[in-house]
Order: sequence, then C-alpha cells, then structure tokens
Amino acid sequence: MFWSRVVFGGIYPNGESGYAGGAHNPAPPTSTVIHIRSETSVPDHVVWSLFNTLFMNPCCLGFIAFAYSVKSRDRKMVGDLTGAQAYASTAKCLNIWALILGILMTILLIVVPAFGLSKLRDRVCVHERCIPVGGRQTFC
Repeated sequence: MFWSRVVFGGIYPNGESGYAGGAHNPAPPTSTVIHIRSETSVPDHVVWSLFNTLFMNPCCLGFIAFAYSVKSRDRKMVGDLTGAQAYASTAKCLNIWALILGILMTILLIVVPAFGLSKLRDRVCVHERCIPVGGRQTFC
C-alpha cells in the first residue's frame, strides 16, 4: 500500500526520510509540457439565419440557411470542425443572398407603388373613359 507524503516531514513507507536532510533522487528534474488545444471558433450564423427566416425570407432562403446553421452547430458540438465549417459557409452564403433579395424586394415594394400611384393621380378612368384631372388631357 502506498501512502501519501506527510506534509510536516516523517518517514515514508519505503524508509526514506521526509526531512530536508533525507535521501533525494540524484536524477535531474523532468518537466512535462501539456499542449492545450485552443478551440477554434466556427461561427454558425444561427441568429442571422433566424432573422432572415422571420423577416426577410425570399424563396425560403432564410429557412434553408437556418437549417444549415443548426447542422453547423450540431457538427461543432460533436467535435467535427471541418463539417461545421462547411455547413457554416453554406449558411453564410444563403444568408447573404436572402439579405440581398430581401432588401431588393423591400425597395421594389416601396418604389414601384410610389411611382405607380403618381401616374394614377394624373388620370381617373371610369368605364374605359378618361376624365382629365388637373387640367391635363389624359388617354387611357
């Protein structure tokens, strides 16, 4: 049975003394180096994908990006950083396209009706006959 070292000195079970004047090992001390692997951060873009899914979801790109983001997070939890990076890259690409298309659709939904309504204000068509508005003659 091995006993632990006595803090205040004493005698070990194998007969060595624990005092300063006791026997010591003539071999030089060795050092142990422990390499702690830094965990590489792989962004999974879940929040961005969720935003695109809820607010700007043209052609369901936001939902598909959300699915790839969840797959990336799952791969990261398992420890497969290569697979997580691949899924995260696909989610990022889909999020970029969803954002661009969502912004373009929003602009078109604001600009097109604004210009269309300005042209409608110039004429009022009733039963395929045009009534001039504002003193201008319009044709249907």
